[in-house]
Parts: sequence; C-alpha cells; structure tokens
Amino acid sequence: MAIKSWHLDRRTFLMGTGVSLGLPWLECMAKADESPVPVDQPARRICGLYFGFGVALPPENHEHALWRWFPQGEGREYQFTETLKPLEAQREKLTILGGLSHPNGRRMGAHDTADTFLTGAFLNNKLLVNTISVDQVAAKALGDQTRFSSLVMSTDGGVGEPTRSSTLSYNDKGRPLPALYQPQQIFDRFFAAGDPDTIAERRRLKSAASMLDRVLDDSHSLRNRLGNQDREKLDEYLAAVRQIEQGVERSQGWLEIPRPELRDEERKALHLDSNDEAPLQFIRTMYDLIYLAFRTDSTRVATYQITNMADCSSKAAKFPQLQGFKDSLHTLAHDWDKPGGSERLGQWDRFMAEQFAYFLNRLESAQEQNGTLLDNSLVLYGSSNSVTHDNNNYPLILAGGSEMGLKHGRYLKFSDQVPMSNLFVTMLNRAGVECPAFADSTGELNELLS
Repeated sequence: MAIKSWHLDRRTFLMGTGVSLGLPWLECMAKADESPVPVDQPARRICGLYFGFGVALPPENHEHALWRWFPQGEGREYQFTETLKPLEAQREKLTILGGLSHPNGRRMGAHDTADTFLTGAFLNNKLLVNTISVDQVAAKALGDQTRFSSLVMSTDGGVGEPTRSSTLSYNDKGRPLPALYQPQQIFDRFFAAGDPDTIAERRRLKSAASMLDRVLDDSHSLRNRLGNQDREKLDEYLAAVRQIEQGVERSQGWLEIPRPELRDEERKALHLDSNDEAPLQFIRTMYDLIYLAFRTDSTRVATYQITNMADCSSKAAKFPQLQGFKDSLHTLAHDWDKPGGSERLGQWDRFMAEQFAYFLNRLESAQEQNGTLLDNSLVLYGSSNSVTHDNNNYPLILAGGSEMGLKHGRYLKFSDQVPMSNLFVTMLNRAGVECPAFADSTGELNELLS
C-alpha cells in the first residue's frame, strides 16, 4: 500500500526567507501500519556524563548516613538517601549501579582514572597510551546518520594533560578529542542561523578535497620507493588522510541539508552567555545543548565532563564555592571523612543530582515516535572514584533506554569480578551498534535487560 499523502519525512524542514525550522517528531511522520514499507526506526542515542573525585560514602550506621550516595536497600525496594532524592520522579527510568569499576583503573593512581572512564584502558607514568572510548565506537557506527558524529563537551575544554584530562572522548588511536566548553560556540556550531550552502563553504570543501586527492595520488609512486618500515609509517599517515577525506565527503553531503532552527521559546530559554562563574546556569545550559542536539537529531552521541580530576587547577574546582559552599571541590572530596565532611560533600552531591534530574526531565518532556527522547537514549552518569582516592565501586546511574530493551527502577549491586566494560557492551548493543566485546568485557549485563 502506498504511503499516505500526509506522511512527512522525519527530516522535513519549514523553509522561510533566510531560515529553516527543524520539526519535532509528529504523528504524520509515521507510516500507516498496513504499509509494507517499514516504519522509520527511532533514533537511538548514547550520552556519557562524568564528575571527578567521587562522592560521600559514610558507613550505613553513621550519623550522616542519609548523605551516603548509594541508596539504602537494593533491588526494587531501595530507598534514595538525601543525596539522590532529586531523582525520585525518574525512579522508573533509571538504575543505580553498585560494585562496578574498571579492573585496570584499580591498578592506577588515585586521581588518574578520569581519562579511562569511557575506555577502560590502563595508564601510568610510563604508559600513557589510551584506547578508543565507548562513545566514539558509537559515533563511528551511528555518525553517518547525523550532521555531527558526536558532541564532546567539558567545563575546562580542550584535552588537558594525560591522567588529568579535560575530555572523556578518545579516537580509535587512543588520542583525546578536544572538548568544547563555550555554550555560544557550541550553539553556533550546531544551530547557527544562515544559509549553510554558501559559495565560501563549498569552495573550502572543494579545495580540501582537491588537496587530499593530490596527496593520495602522490603517495602511490612514493610508496614503491620506500622500505618496509617507512611504508608502515606512510600507511599510517595515509589512513589519517583517508579519515579526513571521509570527513570532507560527509560535510559536502550535509551541505544539502539545512541546519535546524530552534523554536523561539527554546532559544530564549538558553543562557549562552553563561560561564564557569555561575555553575548552576552553566551546567544546565550544557545539558540544554545536549538535549537540543538530540531533539533535532544533529547528533546521537554526546559526552560532558562536568568536573575532572585536575585538583585545584580546574575551572570546575571552584564550583562549590561559587554555589555558596565553604570549600573547593578538591577540599570537599578530600575531607569527606572528617567531622561533618560527609554531609558537606553529600550536599554538593545532591546539587549535582538536581542538575542531572533537570536533564532527565528535559529528555522525558520530548515526545517521539515511540516513547520519549529519554526512552530512546542511554544516559550514563558517574565518577571513576567511589570516595576520593578509591578506584573501586564507581557511583553510576544508567538512565533511559526503556524503548531500547532496558528494565529500570532498581539498585543493582555487582561483584568486583564484573568489569564496567560489560555495561558498555550492553549500551552499544542496545543502541544498535553490534559489539560482542569492548576493552576487558566478559559479556553483557543481562540484569539490565527486560
């Protein structure tokens, strides 16, 4: 049976003078059930969120036990403590994960593990070679379906230093991908108004393609004159050139598709002038940008390093003080076991949970073809320390994915024999990225699956 005349492609845009408006998902974008043409598969997304230095974990019988990050009880009968109570409204959309960590991380320095949160690799002072991060595995598989293969963000921006990184994302060579950190810059890159099909842009891409063609043509005659070792070096170089070539071709294809424009109320709600001097507004604006990138299907992969492990040199180190707390993040984390320290750090953990809840609520508010934006997204939130200096039992929350085969509403405890990479395999497979193994994984986390 033919497609109904009122059926709209999910990439339909409203065109006006000098503007284009990307539509949200509408009922008329779904084909009639009786049509032999399959219904468009909903977009599936992966998002990784990280905070450094761990959380407050006083003993369960401690006077400040209500500020312990992990819940009381387990399974479906668990109870949030004061720390994670802001997430109560999304209880059935998330799972608290206890006991997981990277085995390689347990062998590393106390504050060296932010770099490996999404890779599971081993780093030390002699070996600083990382491996691909789980988000970039997803980006390689899903990236050709969107204008941007991934969105990489952090509070500090750039890449930072090895073992004190300011990015969560690493390419297939283990090299860090620079993180964006200025809301206005991110907005302009993803949603800038104006005609993208400009003569200047076409000329730039055509020139880049021409230069790459010449490099590749010249390489054939050169390769025949090289020894084996130099051939290997040349091949590695040419592989990088081909990656650039593929990026140029991809950019040329996306020139034919206008960038999405936002609704007036969405644009007005953004605080693009926010910066690291106003943590609450800054963090929420960064969350808003991920939400908008997902809602407009500009990308299906995002990472955001909210705070890192760079001690006092990080821009985010002063976030607690700017929010009215007495101490810096570094001091709060290191003094968690001193008198009153668990409550002080727990209150900061609650502030962070409030912002995470804000993000989940935004994703939940956007309806899609089947379920909500949250139902079709996997959002991992956590740290690579339990308490500071302890690289075991990462505090982790996996949210979303109810339409991707996940079963939520529980606090699951795992033994330290289960590597965190099993979680990554589960996430990738649920996102439609066939992945039998990642890093040191031994299988999927079947407990998460419905």
